[in-house]
Amino acid sequence: MTMDDPQGVTSHQHHPGEQGPAEAPAMNGEDLAALLTRLLDQAPGKTQKDLAAAAGIKYVTLNAWMNRTRGTTRIESSVLWALIDAFRGWGVELTPRDFFDAVGRPVPGPTNEEREQRLLRLYRDLPEDKQRDLVRDAEMMVRISRAS
Repeated sequence: MTMDDPQGVTSHQHHPGEQGPAEAPAMNGEDLAALLTRLLDQAPGKTQKDLAAAAGIKYVTLNAWMNRTRGTTRIESSVLWALIDAFRGWGVELTPRDFFDAVGRPVPGPTNEEREQRLLRLYRDLPEDKQRDLVRDAEMMVRISRAS
């Protein structure tokens, strides 16, 4: 089923309910597409396909971000870290803040394996309905932290 577009808009959001434009403005003025383009220019001989392969993401997804046809506000932190690692592996100098600013989010705090394991043990000890509640609460905490 397709819906008619009363305003004649040809590019729709990929996540209904997502606030703002498809590309979130970065604090420093450089969105993800501009950042990726600039960093690829600093990695001689590397292409979008090379970057997608190195970061473990689909080329079509990366290409959509670079063409600003897919929103970037919901990109998982792990994907941003994979992009960071790919560029660093190619000798490109950057900071995690460059990437998180480009998608309009603060850089997450450092993780601690012991803390993550403790949280996982606690999660596994909960009954299934409480596990769902915990996941819902964690998702809300992430949304709140992104909004502030």
